[in-house]
Amino acid sequence: MNKLSAESYQKIDAAIAKYPPEHKQSAVMAALTIAQDERGWLSPETLKEIADYLDISPLAVYEVATFYTMYHLKSVGRYTLTVCTNLPCALQGANRTAEHLKKILNIDWGETTQDGMFTLLSGECMGACGEGPVLLRNNKTMCGNMTPQAVDSLLAELCRSRKGDADVG
Repeated sequence: MNKLSAESYQKIDAAIAKYPPEHKQSAVMAALTIAQDERGWLSPETLKEIADYLDISPLAVYEVATFYTMYHLKSVGRYTLTVCTNLPCALQGANRTAEHLKKILNIDWGETTQDGMFTLLSGECMGACGEGPVLLRNNKTMCGNMTPQAVDSLLAELCRSRKGDADVG
């Protein structure tokens, strides 16, 4: 596999610069995020590359990558849809929203649609309980009040963007 791009290494270096030189391993989360943004997911080779660059063990990098749900250790769809399943969102209909997504996409938690477009994930509190049910798109865009009807609108928007080959976030 190819190494990360020079641009990604520049971003990682900027993250490393925020810490004293003897603590550059503290940039591990930033490095994982930068690598995932470039590659879409974190392969074992990418985890090792980050470990080597930060002078830490591959196991230490793996521990961080497996602790946080925002990191993907297997290939995911163009869009990851993470539904908050914490109690406040569940009380506001997150389970109904999740079941609707599963039915429409014909996938279960952690699965990707056959066309590689969507991966459905379950997540914990996203800090937007007043807007529940909440869905996080590609670990970046928070979508609140995600009723089944709002999900239908979101999916239609994302499918339209695919036709124009423009990522809407």
